[in-house]
Amino acid sequence: MSLSVVWSVSRPRAVDDATARCQKGKTPNCLLPPRRRSEVKPSHSNMSAPPHPQPPAKGASHGAGDFSYVGIDAILEQMRRKAMKQGFELNIMIVGQSGLGKSTLMNTLFKSKVSRKSVVSTPEERIPKTIEIKSISHDIEEKGVRMKLTVIDTPGFGDHINNENCWQPIMKFINDQYEQYLQEEININRKKRIPDSRVHCCMYFIPPTGHCLRPLDVEFMSRLSKVVNIVPVIAKADTLTLEERDFFKQTIREGLRANGIDVYPQEEFDEDADDRMINDKIREMIPFAVVGSDQEYQVNGKRLLGRKTKWGTIEVENIAHCEFAYLRDLLIRTHMQNIKDITSSIHYEVYRVRRLNETNAQPNGQPPNTLANPQQANGVAAQHQVLTHEM
Repeated sequence: MSLSVVWSVSRPRAVDDATARCQKGKTPNCLLPPRRRSEVKPSHSNMSAPPHPQPPAKGASHGAGDFSYVGIDAILEQMRRKAMKQGFELNIMIVGQSGLGKSTLMNTLFKSKVSRKSVVSTPEERIPKTIEIKSISHDIEEKGVRMKLTVIDTPGFGDHINNENCWQPIMKFINDQYEQYLQEEININRKKRIPDSRVHCCMYFIPPTGHCLRPLDVEFMSRLSKVVNIVPVIAKADTLTLEERDFFKQTIREGLRANGIDVYPQEEFDEDADDRMINDKIREMIPFAVVGSDQEYQVNGKRLLGRKTKWGTIEVENIAHCEFAYLRDLLIRTHMQNIKDITSSIHYEVYRVRRLNETNAQPNGQPPNTLANPQQANGVAAQHQVLTHEM
C-alpha cells in the first residue's frame, strides 16, 4: 500500500499553500499549521486479508509478543476439555433416622428430584426390620458439565429399639465398593476407565435435640470416620432458637474432640497453610445447621426455596436463617474434588494396601488376578459379618 495516495487525498489545500510560502520565505517549521492526526493514519481498506481468518490458539498472543513464551499454561485448557468429555462422578451416602428430612435436603442441594423417595413411588414405606442399602443414580448436566450423581440411602438406621451394631451393614457396603474397585484394578485386561462406585462422602444427620451427641452418633462416626469422609449436619435446625443452635453446635464439636472423631475436612490432610486457613473456618462451623425444602415461595418479589410458617418464611439459602449455603458450597462448589481425592488417596489406599498385604501372606497357589476372600481379608471373623479397616 502506498502512503502517497493517502497524502494526496487527505492533505488539505491550506497546508500546501503554507508549505509553499515556507519554502519561499524560509518560514520556520514551528509556524506551519499543525497536521491533523487523521491525516497521518494509513488507510487499511486496501490491505489484503484472508477470506476466513482463523482465531489464534490460546496463548498465541503471548507467543507473538514474548520471545520467551513456551505455552505450558495451555495444559489447563487441555485438561478442561478432557474433563468435559469424560464427565464427573459423585457418590453421596445419607445416614440418619427416619423423619429428619434426608431426602428433602438432597433434593434441595441439587435442585432436582434426586432422592430415592422422590423417584421410587411407594404409598407408605414401612420401617425395615434390618438396615437396607438402596442407591439411585442420576445424570445431571449444568452449563455443559455432566456429572453422574449417586445417592445412597440407608433406611432403617437408628429406627429400632435395639440399635446395637447398626453401623455394620453400612461399613460392609463401603468396604464392598472398595473391594469392587480393587478387583477391577488388578485385572490383567482392565477397563480403560474403571467405574467409581466408592462412597465419596457420608452425610450424617443429627436430630435437633439441643443437648449432646447420642451414644449411637458417637459409635457410628467413630467407626465410619476412618473409612469415609463424614460431614455431620443438624437436621431441621429451624426447630432450635439461635442460642440453642449455637450451644448445640459447640457441644457437638466438644463431643467429637473428646471421642477422637475426625470429620471432614480432616486437619491432618491439609496440604498447606492456605488450605489450613480455609478449612479452619469450615471446622469452626461444623456441624452445619441446615434446613431443607423443595417448595418455592415469593418473598419480596423473588422466588426462593423455603419453609413457610405463621410467623414468616424460612429462606433455605439465606445464611442468616440457616447454614445450608455453607454446606452446599463445601460439597459442590469448593471441596468436591478434594473429597474425591481423599477418598481415593487416603481411605481407599489404606484398604488396598491392607488387602494386598493379606493376599501376599496367603499360601502359594492363589490365582494372580484374584484376591483372598474379601470378608476374611477385611479381618471379619466367622461370628461377625463386618469389621472396619481401621488405621
